[in-house]
Amino acid sequence: MFFFYKILKNLILLFSPIIILIRLFNKKEDLKRFKEKFCFYKKKKLKGKLIWFHGASVGEILSVIPLIEKLEQNKEISQILVTSNTLSSSKILLNHKLKKTIHQFFPIDTNYHTKVFLNYWKPSTAIFIDSEIWPNMIKNIKKESTSLILINARITDKSFRRWKKFSFISKVLFKKFDICFSSTLKTKKYLKYLGAKKIKYIGNLKFTESEKNTDILNKKLKRFFFSKKIWCASSTHNIEEKICANVHKKLKIKYKNLLTIIIPRHIHRTNQILNETKKLGLKTHLHNSKNSIDKNTDIYLVNSFGQTKSFFKICKTVFLGGSIIKHGGQNPLEAARFGCKILHGPNIWNFDEVYKLLKSTGISFKISNQNQLADRVNKIINKKNKHKNLEFKLKSLGNKILNSTLNEVNFYINK
Repeated sequence: MFFFYKILKNLILLFSPIIILIRLFNKKEDLKRFKEKFCFYKKKKLKGKLIWFHGASVGEILSVIPLIEKLEQNKEISQILVTSNTLSSSKILLNHKLKKTIHQFFPIDTNYHTKVFLNYWKPSTAIFIDSEIWPNMIKNIKKESTSLILINARITDKSFRRWKKFSFISKVLFKKFDICFSSTLKTKKYLKYLGAKKIKYIGNLKFTESEKNTDILNKKLKRFFFSKKIWCASSTHNIEEKICANVHKKLKIKYKNLLTIIIPRHIHRTNQILNETKKLGLKTHLHNSKNSIDKNTDIYLVNSFGQTKSFFKICKTVFLGGSIIKHGGQNPLEAARFGCKILHGPNIWNFDEVYKLLKSTGISFKISNQNQLADRVNKIINKKNKHKNLEFKLKSLGNKILNSTLNEVNFYINK
């Protein structure tokens, strides 16, 4: 099977110029930095110990920011390297003032490129986040006698069924990890079946929160928001923005000063969303627009990365996307940490354990269609208080998970 995987990766490499051109055209690649995926680097490795984190995209990188902030205080560590695959995730670190940490794109997973990457950066510890499993990279990491950790591991029912079909591969790959920290008890059970030799359940790192204030809303903008009745639709996918815009139209009849904040999962769809709201006759303002915001704005469209926290702080009601469509939902913990009431569709299988916890506390509600979403927003939008007690409990739990994870990771870093 590894033989066929190598053939597939070499074919991708062969057609990579065409693939890159298409992705550049669709604004999914950085024109100045895509060469990093072929191991052409401008940034240098510093002398001393380098710790490497790898996550697929925005959510994974954000989940380890609090841990990275703690590790930056470790005098034994000279540099922290963060790699990811997507353009959106490459910009996350810009919102955090990290002194030792740099970002690079993850290389193509060929035997050659992974060896070049490891030879250049020479990490002492490699920490993969969530469910990032790259066969050639994992194989070559272990040849370098580098500690290999899977952190905040998440195996969904769907991905488990997929791995199960290739258990002869999974048992080779997962046993190469020195330790796996599972984010849920279900994942712990799945990892054991898939061949992981050492597994610990600490909890989900997404309960944790960065110590640094990254609020990007200025006083003038906050005054505008506080003059409105606001609700937020976050991590929305295709179709869901139109549903939320129609909900706005319906509720605007009752609430003349209603403002709907939309934070799409993929901001390259901004023009598509603008066209949809325009067809509905709704006045839309872009977050990064240099124009002054119109007092009659209906939709505030956030077209920049990693800024959901600032909007959750000012909202009592949040709809989380990827849940009306069959995507599996988005992680609700960030919204929960700010005491928001969370609305979601029926398709949340990727985070079912977390949603069960939130449902039991009365903080999350399932809706199945546009009318139900409008009714639920209408019920919540007039309530005065957020869930301060739950906010405090989640913060305490997050600190406990963060400190336990830090102690475990430090053990392998200091080996």
